[in-house]
Amino acid sequence: MKRADGRAYNELRPAKITPGFQSFAEGSALIELGKTRVLCSVSVDEKVPPFLRGNGTGWITAEYGMLPRATVTRSPREASLGRVAGRSQEIQRLIGRSLRAITDLTNLGERTLIVDCDVLQADGGTRTAAITGAYVALHQALKTLANMGIISSIPLISAVAATSVGIVHNHQMLDLCYDEDCNAAVDFNVVMTSRKEFVELQGTAEGKPFSRETIDSLIALAEKGIDQLFEVQQAALQAI
Repeated sequence: MKRADGRAYNELRPAKITPGFQSFAEGSALIELGKTRVLCSVSVDEKVPPFLRGNGTGWITAEYGMLPRATVTRSPREASLGRVAGRSQEIQRLIGRSLRAITDLTNLGERTLIVDCDVLQADGGTRTAAITGAYVALHQALKTLANMGIISSIPLISAVAATSVGIVHNHQMLDLCYDEDCNAAVDFNVVMTSRKEFVELQGTAEGKPFSRETIDSLIALAEKGIDQLFEVQQAALQAI
């Protein structure tokens, strides 16, 4: 089945990651996934949250936001509303969990890496793009710290990437754009490591429930796409 943008059902949107996109951040990357574009940057704070003080371990946290005209109509900045929206809180926690899962935090020392993910343009899959791009920014930041002698080595256990899959008009599809996501009867976000381990599965039926066989099939489809994203990540890291 061909989709509106000409892709096959099991085909990713064109994916590109530009590392070092920001000059002043310890690590940064711009990820482009079709029309979706997310800027990821990593900053180092020489302290940890109170619950970790004195434990000799580090922390990774994330913040996520969307520019007002990232979408077709303007959305107000969350700062002007005086609060972080529930959706943004959910996504930034997911990004943080995904990056902590593949990092040996004990080798960071008592410092925090803050990952900022700002959506410049949104056409579906911003949370999964943010995770995929943030890994490259994190890798660059850790390499910067290692080169400065602040940490002894890059404490990454594996790579991590994410994509979406779903059922749209009775067809299973990989990497949903916004229009497909809006019409999906089943919608999954899958976060995986390069060791073939899962960090998170978010799956929802919008109407009719789905079977175990459907879950297995969608996860296999997601794994195919994530393997390709690992290749894009590695190409970006080799360019640093």
